[in-house]
Amino acid sequence: MSQYLLLKQGTIHNAVDEEAFVADILIEDGKIKKIAPVLEGKVINEAAVIDAMGIDVYPGFVDAHCHLGLDGYAVGFAGQDFNELGDPMTPQLSAIDAINPQDETFRMAREGGVTCVSTGPGSSNVIGGTFCIIKTYGNRVDDMIVREKSAMKIAFGENPKNCYKEKGVYSRMSVAAKLREVLQKTIIYDKKLREAGCETSWNEINRGSGEGQVDISKMPAYDAKLEAMLPVIRGEIPLKAHAHRADDICTAIRIAKEFHLGLRLDHVTDGALIAKELGAEHFPVAVGPSFGHATKYELKNKGFETPAILADAGCEVSIITDSPVIEERYLPLCAGRAIYNGMREFDALRAITIQAARHIGAEDRVGSIEEGKDADFVLLKGTPFSVDARILYTIINGEIVYQSGE
Repeated sequence: MSQYLLLKQGTIHNAVDEEAFVADILIEDGKIKKIAPVLEGKVINEAAVIDAMGIDVYPGFVDAHCHLGLDGYAVGFAGQDFNELGDPMTPQLSAIDAINPQDETFRMAREGGVTCVSTGPGSSNVIGGTFCIIKTYGNRVDDMIVREKSAMKIAFGENPKNCYKEKGVYSRMSVAAKLREVLQKTIIYDKKLREAGCETSWNEINRGSGEGQVDISKMPAYDAKLEAMLPVIRGEIPLKAHAHRADDICTAIRIAKEFHLGLRLDHVTDGALIAKELGAEHFPVAVGPSFGHATKYELKNKGFETPAILADAGCEVSIITDSPVIEERYLPLCAGRAIYNGMREFDALRAITIQAARHIGAEDRVGSIEEGKDADFVLLKGTPFSVDARILYTIINGEIVYQSGE
C-alpha cells in the first residue's frame, strides 16, 4: 500500500522559479507526486499532514563535494579513511567501501538540512578513486546510494606534491604527467578489450555479463586501475578535480580537453583571478571551503566573494563545505556568507540545491521541488542563510528524519 504525506500550504522555494509561491505538495512513496495550489480527494484524506502554513519549504540541500562518513567525528586515525597514502595513483578505490553511516556527522548534516552529498576520497593522490552520491539518512550505505560511482577524483597542486615528494611526485609537471600516463594506458587497454570483442570490461565478464563473442585469449591482462578508469575515458563519469591555484585549474581543463573528458572543478580558490576564462570554458565549478584562514600558499586568495564573481562571469557555481573542513550542517551558512559578499540570494540557493545536483549528476532526482523528484525538503520559518536559522523539519525520501523541539 502506498504511503502518502501532504505538506499543506507551505511557501515553496523550488530552486527553479525565483519567486516563492504557496501550494500543497503531495508525496507518494518517497517521491513528489503532485504540486498544486490546493489538493483535495480521497488520497489527500488518507495522507499524513504537515501544516506548513507560514513555513518556508526548500529543497533538501546538496553538497557537491565533501568527505562525509569518511573521517570519523572525534575519532582520529582509526576513523580517517578518506586518504590512501601508499600509492599516488589509486583509481581502483571506491568511497562506498569506507563510509560509516553511524558517524555522528550524518545526524548533524540532517539537522542542517543537508539531505544529499557527493562524498569520496581526499586530495593526497594524483588519482584518488571514485566519489559516490548518497542521502544523509540510513543505517547501511548500500540503502543510501543515489549513485555508487559518480566521478573520479584527481588532485593538482600542493597536496599530492607534499604527500609524494619522496615517491616520484615532486613537481606539478609530475602530477600532470602521471595523470596523462594513466589516461593513455586506459585508452590502450580499452582498445584491446574491444579488439577482443569485449564492449564492457573484465569486471563485467567476471560478474557473468558482457561476454557475447569475446575472445578471452585476446583480452589484455586484468588491471584494476585501468578497469576503474574505463568509465572516465568512455565518458560515463567525469573527472572531479581538486584545484585551488589558477594554473592548476587551467591544467585540469587542458588535460580534460586533450582527452575529451568530462570535468568538474572543485575548490577553485583562485577562480576570481580567471573568472572570464572560466566563464568561457563552461565547466561547472564548486567553490569552497571558504571559512577559516589560509593554511597553505595556494589558499591565500580564498574568500566568500568568489562565488558571486564566478556567477556574474557566467559560471554554473556550487558552494561546498569540503566537510570535515567545514561541518556539513553549515552548508546553508556558507551560502549566506556568499550572499553577504555579493551573490544574489537565488543564485546562492541554487548553489546548494539544483546547481550542486547538476555538478554531481543527480539533478534528475534531487536539488529542486518538482513533480517526480525525490521528496527531500527543508522546512523552516524565514531564510536558511542566517546564523539564527532554525530548521523545523528535514525530510528525506518522504520520511521525517529530523524535527526540532519547537
